Amino acid sequence: MARMRKARVVLRVVLSLGMMAIGALHFLNPAPFVRIIPAWLPAPLVLVYVSGLFEIFGGAGLLLKATRRAAAWGLIALYIAVFPANVNMAVHHLSLDDGPPPPSWLLWLRLPLQAVLIGWAYLIAREPRER
Repeated sequence: MARMRKARVVLRVVLSLGMMAIGALHFLNPAPFVRIIPAWLPAPLVLVYVSGLFEIFGGAGLLLKATRRAAAWGLIALYIAVFPANVNMAVHHLSLDDGPPPPSWLLWLRLPLQAVLIGWAYLIAREPRER
């Protein structure tokens, strides 16, 4: 049981740090994220900043017992909300930088990662309450 608890803590911290790092990148270098926003969505830069802010908040929230569940559910909502940008990237074979885009198969293979992230956050949301 102690191993399982330790594994949950490690996985929670890894997701937390990853989300905060990606969220920070939305502010430090927003251009790659703006590039993949679908054209039908308004104010791409604002959307990048808002999603980056929620990634930072969600990641930080995973670290605090009082906000862990809400943060995990918020991240699930965020992963669903940003999915159109990932689909747009695959459909239009976009790159995150000025270089050539990655192989098309890789962009499509990347889409199921959202399901993995949703599942990961769901497991955190459903963790037993610590005493």
